Formats: sequence, structure tokens, C-alpha cells
Amino acid sequence: MLPSVSVDRAAGRPEVVWLDNGILRLGVVPAAGGRLLSVALHGHETLWRNADLLDDDLHPRDGHRIEPHDGPMSAWSNYGGDKTWPAPQGWSGPGEWAGPPDPVLDSGPYAWSTDIGVDGAAVLTMTSADDARSGLRLQREIVLRPGESAYELTLRGTNVSDGPVSWSLWNVTQRAADAPGSGGVWVGVAPDDARTVELAIGTGAPSAEVAAPGIVYLAHQDVVGKLGFPTATGWLAHAAGGSTTTQVVPVDEGGEYPDGGSRVEVWMEHPLEQPIAHLGDLLPPARIVEVEVLSPRRTIEPGGQLEISVRCASADGERPVRSVAFAGHWSAPSAQGDGRFAVAFHAYVNGTLYVGDDDQRIGEIAAGQVTEVLVTAALLGRRAVVIRHEDGRRVDAGRLPEGGR
Repeated sequence: MLPSVSVDRAAGRPEVVWLDNGILRLGVVPAAGGRLLSVALHGHETLWRNADLLDDDLHPRDGHRIEPHDGPMSAWSNYGGDKTWPAPQGWSGPGEWAGPPDPVLDSGPYAWSTDIGVDGAAVLTMTSADDARSGLRLQREIVLRPGESAYELTLRGTNVSDGPVSWSLWNVTQRAADAPGSGGVWVGVAPDDARTVELAIGTGAPSAEVAAPGIVYLAHQDVVGKLGFPTATGWLAHAAGGSTTTQVVPVDEGGEYPDGGSRVEVWMEHPLEQPIAHLGDLLPPARIVEVEVLSPRRTIEPGGQLEISVRCASADGERPVRSVAFAGHWSAPSAQGDGRFAVAFHAYVNGTLYVGDDDQRIGEIAAGQVTEVLVTAALLGRRAVVIRHEDGRRVDAGRLPEGGR
């Protein structure tokens, strides 16, 4: 089906904008800092949302008002979902973003408009007010295309001040975490350099291990803190609640990134009985994982702009992720004892999956679903492609995986 756009309006509460292509349904509240607050895959929610503040229709609960606010972390109305902030974060001077909360970029209303692209895509564009503290105006553009369990998020930061400013764009996605021992996060890194940076430590830094060459794994764990990844190659994945969501972002090998050079960051938290004083009295409400991607930090002159695009996709299954491509992601292979390997492709598009260099058919795939196949060892590591059902286009499906835990 072609994506649709609908708007839920009623007196006394902010508008909710819904984009729906029959596979993914996205719910956005522009008045809440331009937040994307629901991404449902075949009706199953993939984001964490604060149910004490918002109901399933993204309406405020009785007694709560969605409005700009400021103050310490303890005063923050953390709705959850996906939002964009400037980085670096900090409270020591004008070169750092002192939030959340923040009355303009984080919790202020965003102006918005919708459109339908020439390919039938639904497009939502949201624009913040001008923020005097950072000198930025932020824009978030969401594009949902037909036949995909993926959407594109383009972020722009425009310098609206009278002088140069230096920032990175920092996108933060909050997802519900499962109990320790299940699911977790995989991050693509340089094969010969899996170092991490400890950031924003509350109760401790999350532990991480090398799962395969070029892949770091963080299991779900009861900790409050963050790791940064200076050698991230541009993809990450989080598995919880029966599905896996991935994000792919371009990286600039020569770019200057904030937070010790971190291109990607992962924050974990779990409920505590007492607030964390050195983090602004933060009191975590739930088990939450934040997957965070950043642009390089650049100095922009008045009227200049930063821009970064993120492809976000979801599919069924929680298996260890080995690679992410436009058409879907591969999980780790399993030897069957007869010379063959079971491999699973978690698809973001509809089509037929082939070995790329000789067009050997592997199987049919459907967006948001898992296709499991048996292959010989000779096929592991070879390039794959998908020929899409809707338009016959060939799109990249990465390489069949080659072992690892």
C-alpha cells in the first residue's frame, strides 16, 4: 500500500501526526520537541515511551501538559522515543548544550508540514524555533516509503546567530530493554580497533565484548551509563521484545567528533530507588537502551548548515547481528553438521534474494520478516542482492555472514 498521512486533532492537546505504509506505523508529536514517539512494526511497538506521561495514542495523560520546560535533569519530561539535540552536552560553558531539558530544541513546539513524494513516500518535516543558547534552528525530516520496514531521518542544524557556532548533530533513540541475559546492542567498529570511551557514568559503564571481527556486543545489563565508539563504521542494532532495529549513518573518517571522538554511543539505564545526584538527580524510570548517532562537529558560519541522514529499519527476530545493508540485516550462521549452514536474513524490503555475482536464488523475502535458508560454506562471505517486487530494482543485501559468536 502507498503510505498514508493522518492527523489526530482535538482541543486542549497537541496534534499527533501518523505515517503508515502497512508495515511500519510512525507516530509523531511535533509539539513535544519534534519527537517520533511510536514506531510500530506490524502493530508491535519498537520504541520506549513513558506510559506515565503519554497513552498509546500519544495523548497526554490526565494532569500532564506538553509544554516547554527547563531546569535540572530531575525536571525533564522524558517522553521517550526519538529526538535530536546538539552535541557536545555539558554545563560548563557556551560551547556545550546544557540539556535536557531545554525549552526550545528539546521540549519546544516544532512547526510541521507533510507531503507525498513522487515515489509515493510520505514526508513529514518539522522545524524548531530559533534557539538563542546554541544559535541553532533544528529540522527533522522523516520519509516513509512504500513496501519498506524502514524510514529515513534527515537532520539539519542551521546557524541563526550573528557569529560562527561549532556543533555536532546528535540523534537519540530510546528503546525498551529486556532483562539482563537477553538481546542487546551490536555496533560495527574497525576490525583492528574496538576501543570504547566511557561517558556519562551513573552507576557504572556498560560492559562490552568483541562478538566477531569488527563487531562489539553489549548485552542488556542493569547499569546506568554510556559507552562511545570512536571507530564505529556507521551501523548499530538493538534487539529486544521480539524484533531488532538497526540504524545506519555515514561516518567521516577525518571528521572531529565530540565525546572523545565518538561516532556512535550506547546508553543503558534501569530503575533505581534513589536519584543520581551527579547526573542532575536523574531517576531512571525503566530499563531503557538509548542508541545514539552523531555527525562530525563542525564550525558553521551564520546561515550555514549541518546535515546528516540516518536510515532506521526494523525486522522480526533477536539473533546476533553480523551486518546491516539497505535490504536487511544478517544474523550469525549456524553450522548444521552436514557441511551446510543455517543463515537468516531479516528483511526491510519485499523481493527475491540472490547471490550477487551469479544470480543464484536464495529465497523470497518480505519486509519486516525473517527468511531462513540453508547454504553451503562456499556461499558464506559472498555478496547478496535483492530484486524488489515493487519495481524490479536491485538493492544491496550485504554479504552472507562468516561465523563468530
